[in-house]
Amino acid sequence: MGFESHVSTLKHRLIVAALVAPALALSLAVFPSDAGAQGAAQTLPLSARTKGSASAPVTVYEMADFQCPVCRRFALEVWPTIEKEFIATGKVRWIYIMFPLTQIHQNAAASATFAACAATQGKFWPTHDMLFETQESWEKLKDPAPFFQSKVAGLGLKADAMSSCLQSGTGAAMVKDDASGAERSGANSTPSLYIEGGMMAGLYQLPVYQRVLDSIWKSKTKTKG
Repeated sequence: MGFESHVSTLKHRLIVAALVAPALALSLAVFPSDAGAQGAAQTLPLSARTKGSASAPVTVYEMADFQCPVCRRFALEVWPTIEKEFIATGKVRWIYIMFPLTQIHQNAAASATFAACAATQGKFWPTHDMLFETQESWEKLKDPAPFFQSKVAGLGLKADAMSSCLQSGTGAAMVKDDASGAERSGANSTPSLYIEGGMMAGLYQLPVYQRVLDSIWKSKTKTKG
C-alpha cells in the first residue's frame, strides 16, 4: 500500500509539548493502521522500504530527500545506531518515505525514482545507502542518470527491469505517491519523522532520538525505566 493511502484518512492535528526537550515539539496526527488503510491505488508497497519487525511496538515514517545534505548527515551519523539499537532489537519498525524537494534540489526526483525502481527488486536499502554515501558525486551533475546506471550491477539489480521501470514512468509515479502523502501529512522539510503519529522535523543529536524512541517504546510497552 502506498504512503498516500496511509494519510488519506488524516483526521486532525494537535500540538503537544516535547517528550524530552522543551525545544522539540511533536505535532500529532491520526493515521490508519497498515491493515486498514484504503483509498489510493497501490504503487510501491511500504514493505519494500521497511526495516524491522511488523510486530515492533513503535513505527517510524522517515520522510527524506536523497539530495538533502541534512538527510545525508542523518543517514551517515544517526541512522546506523538507530538501526542497531532499536530496529535490530525489535523495538522499532522503520519506513522510508521518498519526499524529494525538487524546488531546491535538481536531482532529488531522479535519485528518488532510481531508489523506487530498485525497491521493486528488493534492493531499496542498499540503494538508499549508496545514494547517501555518494551524494557529493551526483548532486551537481546536469544528468545523473549515467552515474546511477553505473551502480546497477554493483547493487545486484537487473538492468532490463530497471530501464523499464525508469523509462515507463512507473518509478516516477511511485515517488509522486510518496511525496503527495508526505505533503498531505503536513511535512514541509526533510528529514521529518513520524513517530507513532507525532512529527519530529529537523536534525538532532543522536541522544535526542534515543531518548524520544526509548520514551515512546516504554510508553507503548508499559516498561518501567
